[in-house]
Amino acid sequence: MRRTITVTLRGRDVPMDVSNGVFSTDRLDLGTRVLLKHAPQPPAHGTFLDLGCGWGPIAVALALESPHADVWAVDVNERALDLTRSNAERNGCANVRVSAADAVPQDVRFDLMWSNPPIRIGKEALHELLMQWLVRLTVGGRAYLVVQRNLGADSLIPWLQQALDSQCGEQSFAVSKNASSKGYRVIEIVRAR
Repeated sequence: MRRTITVTLRGRDVPMDVSNGVFSTDRLDLGTRVLLKHAPQPPAHGTFLDLGCGWGPIAVALALESPHADVWAVDVNERALDLTRSNAERNGCANVRVSAADAVPQDVRFDLMWSNPPIRIGKEALHELLMQWLVRLTVGGRAYLVVQRNLGADSLIPWLQQALDSQCGEQSFAVSKNASSKGYRVIEIVRAR
C-alpha cells in the first residue's frame, strides 16, 4: 500500500512515495536525517552511489544537489527499487539509475557514496556488503555512512580501517568519524590510492 509523504531533503521539501515492507514507512528516519545534515556538499559531477536506497531519499537528495552527476541507487528489495524509481521520476531526477545490487556492472567506480547501511542484517553480512562496495571508490573518492552508536558505529571505524588496509594495502583508505548527532555517527571513508 503506497502513500505519499513530504520530507525535507537538505533544505528542499520533496514529495515521496513510501510503502509497507520498505525501511521507514512513514517518515524520513533519524539516521538518514543525520547523514543528510552532516555529509558535505557533493561534487557537481561524478558517479555516486546510494547503497541500500530504500524508497530513495538519499539518491533523490544527491540527484537534486548534483543534477550533472550519475547517481546509482542500489537495493536488494524490489519494492524499494520501484519506489526509488518512481520518486526519482516524480522529482525530476533523470540522473538516478535504480538497480539491483548484482546488476551494477563490475567496472563501475564511484566518486561518492552515501549510505544508511542495513545494520540489522548482522555484522558478518554488513561487513561483506561494505567491503564489496567501498573498494569500488575511485582514488580521492569518499563514502559517508551513518550508523547508530549503540549498534556498533564506534567499533565499525577501526574494523573498516583494518579490513581496507588488509584488502587494498595500508594507507589506501582513511576511515574516521566525520560527525556525531542524536546517537548516530557519520563515518567518512576516503580512498587515498
